[in-house]
Amino acid sequence: MVDEAEVRRVVRAAVERALGAEAAPPAPAAAPAATGTAAAKKVAIGSDHGGFALKEILKRAIAEDLGWAVHDCGTHSTEAVDYPDYAAAVAREVASGRCARGIVLDAAGIGSSMAANKIAGVRCALCHDDATTVNAREHNDANVLALGARVVHRGLATRLVRLFLATPFGGGRHERRVQKIMALERGA
Repeated sequence: MVDEAEVRRVVRAAVERALGAEAAPPAPAAAPAATGTAAAKKVAIGSDHGGFALKEILKRAIAEDLGWAVHDCGTHSTEAVDYPDYAAAVAREVASGRCARGIVLDAAGIGSSMAANKIAGVRCALCHDDATTVNAREHNDANVLALGARVVHRGLATRLVRLFLATPFGGGRHERRVQKIMALERGA
């Protein structure tokens, strides 16, 4: 569950920015469960040309506002490219353990989420709002977030990334279900 104080702080900062007031720099997000490793606060991010502009905005927010290291898997321009290549690159960084989480972007987010979920060990969730983002982490232990650059505006995307990085996996009854998801990869 996201800490209520953190949610209030994020909303207050967003309102202050929207009104043009100087907002205090946000505090870093909570660390993911995998603390103590080099990848504990490292995010892989990648997009096709349709998600490039939003990726650049999110990279700055992740590093400057949230204090996470960012590994940019590309693309590096708005020149047309194929989203599966970049989604797979992000997913491989997460599956290998080099990055704790990943973010994939394209115009709608659908194709990138499909491609990322083909990599063993990845649980990529396409999210559009706070509820789906928190649920993806708490209940499904999603390790990759997919966003559609033409679906969510940059302010919402930044908020969803913050929630994705701050929300811990709930464990408990959800652990059994996540294990069943992972068993499907093994053909069980």
